[in-house]
Amino acid sequence: MGTKVYKNTYTGKELFGYLVGMFGQNMIYQVIAAGLVSVYLGTVLYIPAAAVSVIIFVARIWDAINDPMMGTIVDRTHTKWGKCRPYLIIFPGIIGVMTVLCFMNGIYTNPGASKALIIAWAAASYIIWGMLFTVCDIPLWGITSLMTEDENDRAKIIGLARMAAGVGGIGTVVSFIPDFLKGMFKGKYNAMVDGVNYTQQMANNDTKKAAWIATVVIITVVSTILFEVAGLVTRERVPGDAEDKRGIIDNFKIMWGCLPFRKILISGVLRSPLQLLMILAMPLMLYYYTDNSFNNVGNLDGGQRIMKIGLIGLAVFIPQFAAMAVTPNLVKKYENKAIYNFFTLAGAVPYALIFVAYLLFKGNLLGWAGIVITAVCIGLASASMGGINVMQSIMIADCVDYEEYHKGYRPDGVFFSGQSFLTKLSGGIAALIQGIVYTVVKFSGENLDNINYRLTQGEQFFKIDGGKYAAAMFFLISIPVAVGMLLSAIPMKSYGMTDSEHNRMLAELVSKREAARNGAAVESAEEVQARIEEN
Repeated sequence: MGTKVYKNTYTGKELFGYLVGMFGQNMIYQVIAAGLVSVYLGTVLYIPAAAVSVIIFVARIWDAINDPMMGTIVDRTHTKWGKCRPYLIIFPGIIGVMTVLCFMNGIYTNPGASKALIIAWAAASYIIWGMLFTVCDIPLWGITSLMTEDENDRAKIIGLARMAAGVGGIGTVVSFIPDFLKGMFKGKYNAMVDGVNYTQQMANNDTKKAAWIATVVIITVVSTILFEVAGLVTRERVPGDAEDKRGIIDNFKIMWGCLPFRKILISGVLRSPLQLLMILAMPLMLYYYTDNSFNNVGNLDGGQRIMKIGLIGLAVFIPQFAAMAVTPNLVKKYENKAIYNFFTLAGAVPYALIFVAYLLFKGNLLGWAGIVITAVCIGLASASMGGINVMQSIMIADCVDYEEYHKGYRPDGVFFSGQSFLTKLSGGIAALIQGIVYTVVKFSGENLDNINYRLTQGEQFFKIDGGKYAAAMFFLISIPVAVGMLLSAIPMKSYGMTDSEHNRMLAELVSKREAARNGAAVESAEEVQARIEEN
């Protein structure tokens, strides 16, 4: 039979195009996650923290329900382009338009503006955006199991995809670029708006909104073009079901009925607070290290503040990329479950130490000793998150093989909707936790407006009101996450599929597919494995 089947995989051009699309998609995601959710709704529109957390939680819960529905639609899609590519070709532009509309909210903050209307716009636009994003997110990850039949190539593309998604985190720049663009819009607003006297403070806030919208439009246009590349360049090589008539209820049963997949879902839900690090990364940077204005950076500590902030920023991202790059190689040597649990348990320690570092150095956390120790803790924590994300995707792809082997159908869309489900549900739970803590310490609404004003008058964030707001931020990215990481290892003790079992199942599946294509006899798993080792 030769070795042709093991070359039935993506080309270099397809791999590059897919990674470009993944990068673009995650830039758009960060515009919403780091821009709209983490900063714009609370600190620009001054929507109360409790309202923001409820909006996010409700939206994420709906997304979590909606994801398996989209997975069902993907699995029932049969076109000449495949079942994932049509969505990657059609929807990026629509998502881009909706991204901009999310920020076109409360453009004028005058005394007659309705806070209820602003909150309603925020809720409706964010929920609609989430639904549209799901239409592409599931196919974008699901196509990784359709682009190749080779397990190592699949682990490679998933690892690189996680890295590309991480690099797409550059979209977090949306949080601080408006500070530098505000001058372009200063004085563009009249002192009277709709016949109502306009205070200088309100005019300044509208100037900030205009700078935000300009920033969002630029980043979103670039991101959307890049996102589109994935649909145009990739190809689907693994055949799906010829006719899939399973309904949504059937697919929910399939998801829960697959033991390994069920363990991944439970573990992911328990690990939900992990999302707090990325939700709070930019607000923490903005408030704690720059006193709510990146324009301050060059004027503080004789310019050393730039290096200190850079070190923290590198600690958030670089270790993630390193772990993502290394993990596919670890998969070749060690059991998947063992790698997953290592990242989970080992990651709990540095997360807990972040708050310990704050308590030890809170009087001088901006000094070099505090910066370095905090950066080391955040870096180790970030590495564990990167490794877990790669392992989760690899193991979900394995579960697709598991289901095809035992049940005879391949639920790529449904199972990768589970990954999207975990991301969104985790984000919702994390936002709810953040909203509760922010409401307790009153880092919200009109009081946040007052805090921002005091910062413009020269006060330091870590000293305002006894430092309780800074303490709340460091607590959120530390203790809840550490507890969640420890809990998430419990379900994976009995994962339900060893690597050797998966290798045997995959070998037989590959043999069946090639036999169907060539009309040849089906090899046993042992014969296929022997041929793999020979080559």
